[in-house]
This record gives sequence, structure tokens and C-alpha cells, in this order.
Amino acid sequence: MKDIVVLGIESSCDETSVAVVKNGREVLSNIIDTQIKIHEQFGGVVPEIASRNHIEAISRVTKQALEGAKIQFEDIDVIAPTYGPGLVGALLVGVSYGRGLAYALNKPLVGVNHLEGHIAANYITHPDLKPPFICMLTSGGNTQIVYVKDYCEMEVLGRTRDDAIGEAFDKVARVVGLGYPGGPKVDKLAEQGEPTIDFPKTHFENLDFSFSGIKTAVINLHHKNPEVKKEDLCMSFEKAVTEVLIENITKAIEQTGIKKIVLAGGVSANTYIRREFMKLEDKGIKVYQPDLKLCTDNGAMIGAAGYYRYLNGDLSSSTLNAVPNLKI
Repeated sequence: MKDIVVLGIESSCDETSVAVVKNGREVLSNIIDTQIKIHEQFGGVVPEIASRNHIEAISRVTKQALEGAKIQFEDIDVIAPTYGPGLVGALLVGVSYGRGLAYALNKPLVGVNHLEGHIAANYITHPDLKPPFICMLTSGGNTQIVYVKDYCEMEVLGRTRDDAIGEAFDKVARVVGLGYPGGPKVDKLAEQGEPTIDFPKTHFENLDFSFSGIKTAVINLHHKNPEVKKEDLCMSFEKAVTEVLIENITKAIEQTGIKKIVLAGGVSANTYIRREFMKLEDKGIKVYQPDLKLCTDNGAMIGAAGYYRYLNGDLSSSTLNAVPNLKI
């Protein structure tokens, strides 16, 4: 079978990333141009500023990706941009650029769901990984349990009813004065703390999540008792949300009989969450985690997902548009 080289383009939020991926698993290059320093001063991502920076960066990043892979445009077989979910202006930059490339080069265009990209990051880290498996997808905008039946066949078993877990991390970080990006800063500070506070957890009969209650309890405690150590506050928060994730993933294993778990999304870089999920292996459950560099947004994961969509015949038309609220 001929090798298939995919150009993955990711611009859904504040990273402009382009990667060259061969056969869905081998990364020839993965260039990430992050805007974190730009948005830090605002305490979060400003959509208009993000879009403008994507426009400035995307051609340069694509050139670097081709140089890193030691190939030319003509060597690309498939153009795969993220078309949702994400910030509409940011997505439009990648989609428009991808559409233009596909037209100019006369190459197939495959729009990629950003969430499927996060899941596909594990195919790069773990070449032996194949569906079916259960994915715990946690990010700034999403928290859901996905039953991955095949590479392009997925079912959402449970999702958050309010805040995504990454959103809760960011809000807690902002309140206790850690700034943006919140997730990594809470994680780092929590390493120095003890889980001395028992925060309330919301439980449902199904596999849905709710993190607004935990988030509000952390914020209220900080305001009422500012003398409480921030390290303990962060550690206790991490412990509470992780227990909810573990509880629901355990239910999902019982419901499906699948004992193969995959972590995905930006929050899967959290050291405490990664440690706690690995403990499931003591119960005979196989746990896969993406490399830390593949947890956050990147073109390689989009290239991997695009490869399997291409094999499935899911080609996009030249009118492909951004879908900011796209779901699996």
C-alpha cells in the first residue's frame, strides 16, 4: 500500500500548528506557534487577537513544517485542516488556508473534528493502539467520555452539563491569583499541597459531569477564608475533579465491557490525573496516555485523524466552512 502523507493544520484556538504525518502514525514534522505570551496579559484568549496572529503565522509555520519533513508541497497527498469546534475566526484561518492549498495543489481536502484529533494523538504515541476503546476527553472546552468503536465510528456516553474541566481549572487559577494559562499553574502549585479540603462532587445516574459546583465551592472558600493555603486549595480541587473522572470512567467500563482506556485533550497533561488513571492498571485495565507534547493543540493529531477520515472516504468539498460548535 502506498504511503499517505497528510498535512495537518490546526488553528482552533491560540496555537497555529502545521504537521506532516505519514500513514496516520509517523510524524515527519510538527511545528507549533503558540500565542500564550500574547494572551497572558489579558488573562485569557482574545478571539480577535488570536485570529490575527493565525493569519500572520500560518504561511510561515507551513513552510517550517515542510522543511522539517524535508518534502515539497507536491509530496503531500491530503490537506486536513481543523474545521471545528473552536473559535470561529481562528478556525476560518486554517480552513481557508487548507481550502486554498487543496485547490492550488489539486489535492483532496479532509475537514477534521478537533476532538477526534485529540483522540488520534494516542495513535502517534502508541503505534499498537487500535479501537475499540473508551476515551476520557478532557480539555478547556470539553469533558466527555467517548466510546471509540472504530477509527471513524464514535459514540459519546457522557458529557459535562456545565463547565468543561479545563474551564474550571482556569477559573480557579484566576481567582487564587495564578493567572493564565490556569491548568498548568494549578497543577504545579498542587504538587506542593495536601488534599485537606473535602469539596462537594456532583453525581448523576448516567455518565454526565458537572464541575460548576466544585469550582464555585473553591472560589467561595478562597473568598471567605483567604488564609487557606493555595497549595492545599489546588490539590484538593484536583483530587475532587479527578475522583469524578475516575468514577464515571469506571461506570463506562462496566457498561461497555471495554477494559482499554485512552486519555486525550489538554487536561490529560495534568500530572495528578495521569497518575490516578494509571492506577487503574492494577485492576486489569489498560491505560493509554498521549505524550505531553501531544496533549495540547497540535497539527500532528489533526494529521493523524485526517488520515483515518481520508481512508474512510470522508472527503470535504471546496465549500468546507468552520463549525465552532461541532460535536463528535
